[in-house]
Amino acid sequence: METEIETAEKAPGKREARKQDRREAILAVARRMFLENGYSATSMSAISAELGGSKGTLWSYFPSKEELFGAVLDETTSAYRRQLADLLKPGEDVGATVLQFCRSFIAKVTSPEGLALHRLVVAEGSRFPEVGEIFYRRAPRATQEMLAAFFAGAMDAGALRRDDPLRAARVLASLCVGGAHQRMLWGQKPTDAEREQEAALAAEIFLRAYAPE
Repeated sequence: METEIETAEKAPGKREARKQDRREAILAVARRMFLENGYSATSMSAISAELGGSKGTLWSYFPSKEELFGAVLDETTSAYRRQLADLLKPGEDVGATVLQFCRSFIAKVTSPEGLALHRLVVAEGSRFPEVGEIFYRRAPRATQEMLAAFFAGAMDAGALRRDDPLRAARVLASLCVGGAHQRMLWGQKPTDAEREQEAALAAEIFLRAYAPE
């Protein structure tokens, strides 16, 4: 039988687990409502009503809608950041890494979630500039900075032509969103084979442009 001290020691852990579960539930509901209804049409009151709790509980976790939206983006993009961290390791073959990045990035931005986020930011950004800024910090900039760090190492090793690594990262990201991503925004449905061709082409163009001199 547990002593009172042992029970008391376990209580904080249980409380933290419940808080984490509640936070994840809030993020799941907010994510769905933001993507379905847009940023402006999703209020903290509506999220609270959907959760079935008090407004005070929601505000205790996220003091503003901006912070909640940022947390949703963090949660949404965290798995991809971990994937990139595994991919963009110093010393890896540059050509193979660039090609694999193109594949993964095109898959990410052409996923239903990626397309929905893009549409949300484009639709809401002019009226709510904070939406675009939050999205940029959590998604494009984070990706480009991770890619730039890899390119900096490759340039130091002589595997890529010397240039601003962040600019090189932006070039590669731009090459990846010019094909299947745009066509899907226009309602077309490129095949997996077409996505693979576009990834290979983006990698080829980039590697030729940044070939060592």
